[in-house]
Amino acid sequence: MSNKQFDVVVIGGGPGGYIAAIRAAQLGFNVACIDEWKNAKGGPALGGTCTNVGCIPSKALLQSSEHFEHASKHFADHGIQVEGLGLDLAKMVGRKDAVVKQNNDGITYLFKKNKVTSFHGRGSFVKAGGVGYEIKVAGAAGAEETIEGKHIIVATGSNARALPGAAFDEEFILSNDGALRIPGVPKKLGLIGSGVIGLEMGSVWRRLGAEVTVLEALPTFLGAVDEQIAKEAQKAFVKQGLKIELGVKVGEVKTSKKGVSVAWTNAKGEAQTLEVDKLIVSIGRVPNTIGLNTEAVGLKLDERGAIVVDDECKTSLPNVWAIGDVVRGPMLAHKAEEEGVAVAERIAGQHGHVNFNTIPWVIYTSPEIAWVGQTEQQLKAEGRAYKAGTFPFLANGRARALGDTTGMVKFLADAATDEILGVHIVGPMASELISEAVVAMEFKASAEDIARICHAHPSLSEATKEAALAVDKRTLNF
Repeated sequence: MSNKQFDVVVIGGGPGGYIAAIRAAQLGFNVACIDEWKNAKGGPALGGTCTNVGCIPSKALLQSSEHFEHASKHFADHGIQVEGLGLDLAKMVGRKDAVVKQNNDGITYLFKKNKVTSFHGRGSFVKAGGVGYEIKVAGAAGAEETIEGKHIIVATGSNARALPGAAFDEEFILSNDGALRIPGVPKKLGLIGSGVIGLEMGSVWRRLGAEVTVLEALPTFLGAVDEQIAKEAQKAFVKQGLKIELGVKVGEVKTSKKGVSVAWTNAKGEAQTLEVDKLIVSIGRVPNTIGLNTEAVGLKLDERGAIVVDDECKTSLPNVWAIGDVVRGPMLAHKAEEEGVAVAERIAGQHGHVNFNTIPWVIYTSPEIAWVGQTEQQLKAEGRAYKAGTFPFLANGRARALGDTTGMVKFLADAATDEILGVHIVGPMASELISEAVVAMEFKASAEDIARICHAHPSLSEATKEAALAVDKRTLNF
């Protein structure tokens, strides 16, 4: 009996994989997508890390916890009196799970709509041959089948990086997965690493009542963020109650029935001990190529275990492509999606395009942090002459009405041409505001272009216009 044959086989059903599969199907290809995520009942749960234990559930909990904090601390400012405020954590987590299921089901529907064949199991290479490559699908209860694809797109994502000597047990030492499933609000919560996941999860549990301490090895807070924006964010987080320790060296981590003990040294070299109920480790992610059986076909990996690709996401093998977290570049869901679309179009003989210089970054804390393009420290390092303009939300009418005036918008533009080189925002709805900057930069706009565009009043986007005006030192409302 011959294997089922497909034009395109996608291994991984996360944001990169499922989008690649749908776009390939739209282009007329016969497409299969293999994904092994399981829901609580053991059935398929398409969407990868992002939908199941990443972007989507974290945003659901962030929203719920923000409502709780508003009710407990800020409603009174609006003349709203709340009595008997309580927390039903099980219901909050249940809502998060329902949001995840809605997204899982949505992808299943899209596969049916676009006639993508879905295989539930773990995909791995068997050999090259036949029409292209044989791929094994290892399903539940040891069930296996082999399919063939002319083109293979590997979109297997990434896994949380564990702290050496402190493996994840998801009970006391938590990855992003365990951080989303804490059964009760911990009295004391520790965070190793002040990256995106750590800060977002730390924010959730702080709002719900945990005492949160962040241990960061780097001497600066959010080193990838524009320094001025990062300092503004740090001030806001400390004011909220996050305890942030920078320049630390983490030593031995011990777990017991009581919780977790972390030995660490502060920036001054003084030995310290942190005792917490739970510890979230957020020190980055590693490409997920375990079990892919790359050696069977000679697929080249780099020293990090990432699949080696060129600018077009082509691997070392003909007709094998790789996208998203499993290759070079930022580990962002939307970057994976764009690469997925581009690869599907390249397979069809089109010219797929991804511009790494205009990929936005977002941290969904409160205040939100979002940016696109270069930071001020990067421009200084490369010796590029630039102009900067900032505008505080404190001077924005809509932000005042919202009662959320923390932060600013910052523009960086070329000193000679006025081309926008970077836009950085810390403040309310930064995740939405950054899109205007992405569009502007994609079209090589100048700061003057944004300054001349009419923005609705009153709106948070007026802060974007005013920051663009500030590049030329002519703000109107500050």
